[in-house]
This record gives sequence, C-alpha cells and structure tokens, in this order.
Amino acid sequence: MDVEQEIEKIKERNEIVELDKAWETSNMRRICICILTYIIVVIYSALINTISNIWLSSLVPVIGFILSGMSLKVIRKQWEKNRK
Repeated sequence: MDVEQEIEKIKERNEIVELDKAWETSNMRRICICILTYIIVVIYSALINTISNIWLSSLVPVIGFILSGMSLKVIRKQWEKNRK
C-alpha cells in the first residue's frame, strides 16, 4: 500500500471521528435523550403506580437510557443528512 492510499484512509477515518464527536456533543442528542427518557419515565411510572418497590423504581433510568440509545440511531442518521 502506498503512502497516498494510507493518507486517504486516515482522512476518511478522521471524517468519521469528527462526525462522531459532533454528534456526541450536539444539542440535538442531549434534547432527544431528555425527551425520550422523560416519556419513558412517565409511561413506566404510570405502569408501576400501584407498586412501591425500590428495585422496580431503580429500573427507570436504565430502561430510559437503553431505549433512548436504541432510538437515537434513527435520529442520528437524520441529523447527519441535515448536517451535510
């Protein structure tokens, strides 16, 4: 592999890293995590309203984090399209 090809690969990798960093620090990501976590907490709280168990209540942030992380992939793809 020649030097020019290696440089091109490094440039491509740097673009990906820069996009990842921009996403991680974006306000869009923060807002989406807050909104999705809030919605999940409201739904979960309504479901366990009659149960007062610390173990079940402690699952709220975990479930919110997992579900918001899964749905953020879709939002991120749209964010990347709009960013270009």
